[in-house]
Amino acid sequence: MTTQSALPLMGRLGALLVGEWVALLEEPDGAGRIFINGQLAYVWGPEQREMRRLAAAQLVETGAAQVNEVAAAFNINTESLRRWRISFDAEGLAGLASVKKGPKRPSLLTEPKADQIRAYRATGASLRATAIATGVSTDTVRRAMAMTVAPDTAPTDNEAPAVLPAVLVQEELPVLPAPVPRSGERAAAGEAEAASPVFFPAARVPYVGLFLAFPALESSGLLTCAKSVYGALPNGFYGLETILVDAVVRALAGESRAEGATRFNPEDLGRILGLDRAPEVKTIRRRIAQLAQTGKAPELIAALASHHLTNTGQDGAELAAILYVDGHVRAYQGTKKIGKLYSTRLKFPVPATEETWVSDTNGSPVFLVMAEPGASLAGELRRLLPELRTAIGDDRRVLVGFDRGGWSPTLFAHMKEQGFDVLTWYKGKTADINETLFTQVSYTDEHGETRSWSAADTLMDLPLTTTAKTGEVFQIRAISQIVPNTKGSGTRQIHILTTDHDLPAGEAIHRMGNRWRQENQFRYARMHFELDSHDCYTSSDDDPQRMVPNPAKTKAYQLVVAARKHHAGVAAQVDAGELDMKNPAPGTQELMVTNTMINTLKAPLWAAETALNTAEAAHKELPARVRLGDLAPGQQVLDTETKLIHHGIRIAAYNTAMTIAREIRTNTGYKRGSDEAHALMRQAFNQPGDIDPTIPGQLTITLDPMPTKAKTLAIAELCEHLTNTKTNYPGTNFILHYKIKKNR
Repeated sequence: MTTQSALPLMGRLGALLVGEWVALLEEPDGAGRIFINGQLAYVWGPEQREMRRLAAAQLVETGAAQVNEVAAAFNINTESLRRWRISFDAEGLAGLASVKKGPKRPSLLTEPKADQIRAYRATGASLRATAIATGVSTDTVRRAMAMTVAPDTAPTDNEAPAVLPAVLVQEELPVLPAPVPRSGERAAAGEAEAASPVFFPAARVPYVGLFLAFPALESSGLLTCAKSVYGALPNGFYGLETILVDAVVRALAGESRAEGATRFNPEDLGRILGLDRAPEVKTIRRRIAQLAQTGKAPELIAALASHHLTNTGQDGAELAAILYVDGHVRAYQGTKKIGKLYSTRLKFPVPATEETWVSDTNGSPVFLVMAEPGASLAGELRRLLPELRTAIGDDRRVLVGFDRGGWSPTLFAHMKEQGFDVLTWYKGKTADINETLFTQVSYTDEHGETRSWSAADTLMDLPLTTTAKTGEVFQIRAISQIVPNTKGSGTRQIHILTTDHDLPAGEAIHRMGNRWRQENQFRYARMHFELDSHDCYTSSDDDPQRMVPNPAKTKAYQLVVAARKHHAGVAAQVDAGELDMKNPAPGTQELMVTNTMINTLKAPLWAAETALNTAEAAHKELPARVRLGDLAPGQQVLDTETKLIHHGIRIAAYNTAMTIAREIRTNTGYKRGSDEAHALMRQAFNQPGDIDPTIPGQLTITLDPMPTKAKTLAIAELCEHLTNTKTNYPGTNFILHYKIKKNR
């Protein structure tokens, strides 16, 4: 073949590109022309069907195009093209003529035989299996299934019915056909925004179950929000939608990182994306880096949060009834000099990045920000309030739950002024509530389960840190419980604080306990979506002028605490010694206490006082904060823009998975749905199946049966529910239609 370059201009003239060198231009009346490297090679008229078939066969014989490319361009299947080539080799052009052959024998398709075929086919057997079992051809099986005429007018075995729907006359879907190359589009990638999804019939395709995620993915808002924020990626074969859909389906299949693309056959994922191949690692990184260069990742996260809380109607209002906020330490295991943070999960300080996450009432992620190194949760909460208000979209009061890391009475007062109610634990020690104030309270959750607690509902005065000298306090509602002591026997009291005075006490206890849903989200995302992975290995120098806590101040304070403890111990010993001097043993007639004895007794106390004064003076002289450049020169921070983009993808993937699992629990009769919904969902995502785009405007996805009938029935019910959503495949007009084959 010639090495002359492809001519993408033919596509603009209405021609259909076939491979890299061939263009097919057909007229509405049936006439057509074939161009090879821009040169006219084949021509046929409106009624010259044999010439059209000759052109298709010759394109394959001469090597100008591949079988799959020609079959797709001429809108035929590969088996028909094979028969044309065989007929041309055997009989020449006459073998390609449309000659109707007369009947050679009586028809086998009698009414009893048709009934037998239909009965066997109804068991779920394939066309070929039915034909073998009933002793007829697959064409006869198709006619039997399509018969609507009386038995005496049934067509002969060699005569096709006059009119049959396309879905009935098409042959069985080819099993894993080679993907149709889209070389012409790749060659012209710089001239078009992106390649559009195109689907071809195929059976036994791996990971077809991932199509089940598209209705939930659409409701997550990732694609809509990404388009509104970024618009589009620079021109290329893989567009914005393709990159994001690929990332989400990989995450749902268990490989969230870009490197996970190496663990899939690119042709298998390509069929899910409607392309010949899925993007490879270097392409994924390059396209995500192009998004990161815009610096709009925080806008994407904010748009996702707003969509989640405001674009879902009443459900969105319920999801925003309470928001949980918590910090998450993402440990770093590389060689760069990264600041250390204490990890409550690992129980020791590690190089890490702090992230502040916001979850909805159900514990699903809504929003996150990358916290400044060394920032406290209380400080991050104050910084988050304006962004939370924007995401909520109105002025309604919202309950914000967080743990003791956000303890700050001043923050509580500020949040109340800004229209947010606090829900947190009391931090520190306080006097116990009188047990006579405890009464039984209860709450019925969304699953209809009722729980009861013994609680006391009181008010508590918290001193405001900034005005402690003036005695100003902030009054807050306290809901106390009596719980078993975690250290030893007995009981203790714990206190929940809230500024919402209308919230029932039972609901407040339930809501505070539900904060663990956010911890479960972190755990689930680490296990299934690689939450703590390093999606970007770049870093930059930290600000050397940034003021950070002085660790020497902390060590000096520890010396002060030790000196105070030593001083208190010595003082107790001196007091005991003085008491012994002033109270002689019984029978002692004479008592003498001299200055020397007193000085000797108090000498250790004076030494302890001197040491304490020295430690306090040294602590006072040290500054509380110092320049980072003086404390840790050369410290770096990890890239946040790329990580935020991947977090946005993970948020969408997590919410997609939670939606599908919820649909299994609520819209199927799966008896173990409450315990195994997620396991069944992941099993369904990895299920092979068939892709059938032959029905106009519909993309039919048929999953292979699950291992058990109960699971198959559950997925069948899920398929029916998802089909009713009438979801379009992204970037196409295909409405997704789901089915599952029956267990044999």
